Amino acid sequence: MELLLAIENRFSARHFKSDPVPKKVLEEMVRSAALAPSINNSQPYKFLAITNKKIINQIADVIHAKIEAIFPTTDEKEIERIKLAVDISSTFFVNAPAIILVLSQPYEAVIDKIATKINLTHDEINKIRNYPNVQSIGAAVQNLLLTAVDLDYAGCWITGLLIAREEIENLLEIKSPFTIAACIAVGKSSTEKPIKEKKSFNEIFEILE
Repeated sequence: MELLLAIENRFSARHFKSDPVPKKVLEEMVRSAALAPSINNSQPYKFLAITNKKIINQIADVIHAKIEAIFPTTDEKEIERIKLAVDISSTFFVNAPAIILVLSQPYEAVIDKIATKINLTHDEINKIRNYPNVQSIGAAVQNLLLTAVDLDYAGCWITGLLIAREEIENLLEIKSPFTIAACIAVGKSSTEKPIKEKKSFNEIFEILE
């Protein structure tokens, strides 16, 4: 598939067919993700694919429990509406045949070598540079999603499940220095691409000549 066509056909799929995602397809998605640009070519990530439905269900159960613990029990309809929305948006991956967790790890910038001499911490440098490690992960995820489309699959980039990040990491025995940064639900979409309005081009583009 041509790149521009893949970009145009990509959408955030939230409903999936039960067809399994072959290992070779998952590998190709991750291979493409790793070709994305990253800060100092550090590739500050690792990808954990999960096709075991029991484990996927356990992750969803952990998230349900965390949301129950965070939101107060109340008769107030607005709170209950938001609680339900958060729960659905954080766990819809449960109907996907595969999910890919993106794990991040710390990176060392060149300037970190002299950070103490200029009275800056790594976190302060990272903030000044607007979190290039997070941007690196974003670039990798986009590559992964476009490759999914190219291979006739669909995906959705999810961060809502991070509400229970610590609990999920404990469940999956994810150890430091890695931590969960994002999740991608992957499979054959059971719905057509929805029509969504985008901002006009003039709203998002300006050129100084």
